[in-house]
Amino acid sequence: MKQYGAEFLGTFWLVLGGCGSAVLAAGFPGLGIGFAGVALAFGLTVLTMAYAIGHISGCHLNPAVSIGLWAGGRFPAKQLLPYIIAQVLGAIVAGGVLYLIASGQAGFDVSKGFASNGYGAHSPGGYSMLSALVIEIVLTMFFLIVILGATDKRAPAGFAPLPIGLALTLIHLISIPVTNTSVNPARSTGVALYVGDWATSQLWLFWLAPIIGALLGALAYRLIAGEKE
Repeated sequence: MKQYGAEFLGTFWLVLGGCGSAVLAAGFPGLGIGFAGVALAFGLTVLTMAYAIGHISGCHLNPAVSIGLWAGGRFPAKQLLPYIIAQVLGAIVAGGVLYLIASGQAGFDVSKGFASNGYGAHSPGGYSMLSALVIEIVLTMFFLIVILGATDKRAPAGFAPLPIGLALTLIHLISIPVTNTSVNPARSTGVALYVGDWATSQLWLFWLAPIIGALLGALAYRLIAGEKE
């Protein structure tokens, strides 16, 4: 239960910090942090939580990561479902807290997006469903390769949170214009449920693509890693 609690709190922090930066700070008149600031915020949530709870739960914070670690031989199947439930619940609660904060501003309109992921008319740059599918698969694949490599027993000990957090920052710098960046089904679910309508109808892609990408990343790393750990 300590592991599941850590995953709940960690995913809460990821959604509140990452999506919160997008909703509250990205477009603030004159002082907004923009895409680069949001990308950094997501990276910092993972970096800080990896040091805080990595020794407790492994700091997955992401159903796709948990599935990828299982496929990579790093995580037991029996813990997959409890981890995913804890992550999704943490994201939903964080989305609720963010909604309460954001709705305190006059003129707040959750239908404008609320940091939800989307494609087509709901992509920040108007990118198609195919573009969204490809970028989410490819970026999640490389995210898993970085995670598996950084946490390999042959890698320098104690530094894994740094490349993982920086990788997530880079992923957001690339893909915010395309999908608002998911690579994490829990993150997508945590805000989409409060928007409803188009956000929930497009949510399937932000579960399917990251999971496919995670499985491909695990396979790719196992092929290049060589010797057993």
